[in-house]
Amino acid sequence: MKRVRRRGPKLLGGMTLIEAMIAITILSIVTTLVYGGFSQTMRNKTRVEEQSDRAHVIRVAMERLVRELSQAFVSVHVNPNPSLQSILTCFHGYRHGGASRIDFTSFSRRRLYRDAHESDQNELSYFIARHPEERDQRVLVRREQRRIDDQPDRGGQLTILVEDVREFQLEYLDPQTLDWVDTWDAAPNGGQANRLPYQVRIRLEVPGIVDPRRTERYSTRAVVPITWALNHAVYNP
Repeated sequence: MKRVRRRGPKLLGGMTLIEAMIAITILSIVTTLVYGGFSQTMRNKTRVEEQSDRAHVIRVAMERLVRELSQAFVSVHVNPNPSLQSILTCFHGYRHGGASRIDFTSFSRRRLYRDAHESDQNELSYFIARHPEERDQRVLVRREQRRIDDQPDRGGQLTILVEDVREFQLEYLDPQTLDWVDTWDAAPNGGQANRLPYQVRIRLEVPGIVDPRRTERYSTRAVVPITWALNHAVYNP
């Protein structure tokens, strides 16, 4: 007699509902972790780029100030008649609103066109001011007047060099006393008449990119080669 082997019910391929839910849950967790890591990486990349860009802007601004200060000058040649004094050179650094301001004349003017009939002399100012649009923010401003006139602290074109500035401080090294001072006035009747400092110490403070509550400090120095007023005396034999 031939035996007949009974076979059980044939198992169907596929996943049960519980297995599908578990797989979807695991996939969702992995996707969330991957996206979170990618998002954090992109945020870190953005912060690093912002820090690099801001540091570059600050370095360029300070290098520009150093270059222009290194070519500062004053002259003793002033018309004795006040009504005829159309050109006044100056080097005046002082505190204004808790921050430093400097107005000076310099040989740092660069011609925009070849053979242009322009002098290399100019009036310059660096100071802190309120942002024209965001009044709660302070900015570092550069003022340039292409021609020297009788008002060395006014006129010209204003340019914002660094935004969101907390502090801008300048100190001046007196070559006679070797002391650092907060103010300098090279006017004929000023405290340092007809002479310039040997060095200018520059410090700029800005809020941090990652944590605005922290302060980032940048500092440098400018050497001023012409420490005495120019005197183009005429020799009469």
